[in-house]
Amino acid sequence: MSDPTQLTWTLPHVVAGVMVLSLNAYVLLGGADFGGGVWDLFARGKDRDQQRALIAEAIGPIWEANHVWLILVVVLLFTCFPKAFAHLATELHVPITIMLVGVVLRGSAFTFRTYDSQKDAVQRRWGRIFSVASLLTPIILGVCVGAVAGGTVPMRARQAFTEMPFRERFIDPWFASPFPWAVGLLTLMLFAFLAASYLTVEAPDDSLRDIFRRRAVQSQLALVVTATVTLVLGSANDPLLFEGLTKGKAALAMHGVTALAAATSLWALSVRRFQLARLAAAAQASFILWGWAWTQFPWLLPPDRTITSLAAPRITLQLTLGALAIGTAILLPSFLYLFRVFKSGETAFEQD
Repeated sequence: MSDPTQLTWTLPHVVAGVMVLSLNAYVLLGGADFGGGVWDLFARGKDRDQQRALIAEAIGPIWEANHVWLILVVVLLFTCFPKAFAHLATELHVPITIMLVGVVLRGSAFTFRTYDSQKDAVQRRWGRIFSVASLLTPIILGVCVGAVAGGTVPMRARQAFTEMPFRERFIDPWFASPFPWAVGLLTLMLFAFLAASYLTVEAPDDSLRDIFRRRAVQSQLALVVTATVTLVLGSANDPLLFEGLTKGKAALAMHGVTALAAATSLWALSVRRFQLARLAAAAQASFILWGWAWTQFPWLLPPDRTITSLAAPRITLQLTLGALAIGTAILLPSFLYLFRVFKSGETAFEQD
C-alpha cells in the first residue's frame, strides 16, 4: 500500500473521504442499532423483557433515519465512481442482495413487533426475525468490505469474466476465502460492542446498566480476539494489505490510538464512567474504520485500481460536491433536531 502522505490529494480523494465519513456515521449510529438487535436475541434472565424494552426504546425513534448514511455512500459511489459501482454491484450481487434482504426483514419485523399484540406467538416470531436479521446482516456487510479490502474482487478484462463459471466468479471471491468472513465477524463484534456501550448510558436503572456493562466488556474482549485473528488471516491471504496495516509510522499511530481508545473504554466501564465509555467506544470504532481506509489508500479496488483511475469526470465530482454541500446544510440540522426530540433523556420508562 502507498503512503497517503506522499501522494497529491485530488478531488476524487475528497469525495472518497466524504464516503468514509458517511460510513463512519453509519457505523456509529446504524451499527449500534444492529448491535441492539443482537443483544435482543441474547436477552436472558428475569429482566429479559426489560432488556428488550430498553433496546426498542433506544432504537425506535431514529433507527430508520440512520440508514441515510449508507444510502449516501451508495449514491456517491454510483455517481462519482460508476465503474467501481458497476463492478461491485455485479461481482458481489449475491452477498449484497442477502444484506439488503436482511435490512428489509429487520426493519419490517421491528415495525410489526412494535405495533402487533405484545402477547401472542406471532409477535415473538417477529422479534426473532428482527434479532436474527440484526445478527446476520452486519456479518454480510463486513464480508463485502473484507472481499474488497482483501483484493478478491479485482477488475479484469470483460472476456476473462465471461469465461468464468458462476461459482468461481460470483461465490468464491467472498465465500471461499476466510478473510472476508473474519472481517464480517469483526463487524458484528464491533456493532455489538457499540450497542452495549451506548445502552449503559440509556439504561434507566443499575440492574440493566450492569447487564449491558458486562456485555460491553465481553464484546470488547471478543472484538480484540477477532481483530487479532483478522490481522493474522490478512498476513496469509493478502500480504499487501498486511504490509499496509503493520508498516509505517501512520499504521503504528492508528494502532496506538485504537488501543488507547479500547483501554480507555475498558477502564471507564470498570469505574462506571459510562458517558466516557460511550465516547471511547465510538472513538475506537472510528479509528478502526479510518485505519482501514488509510491503509487501503490510494486504492479503491485493490490491488491495482486507484481512486483517481476510477473517478467520474471532474465536472461530475464538482456538481456532486456542490449538491452535497447544500444537502448537508439541510440534513445535519434536521438530524440534530431529530436527536434532540427523541434523545433528550426522557424515556418510556420515565413516562410510565
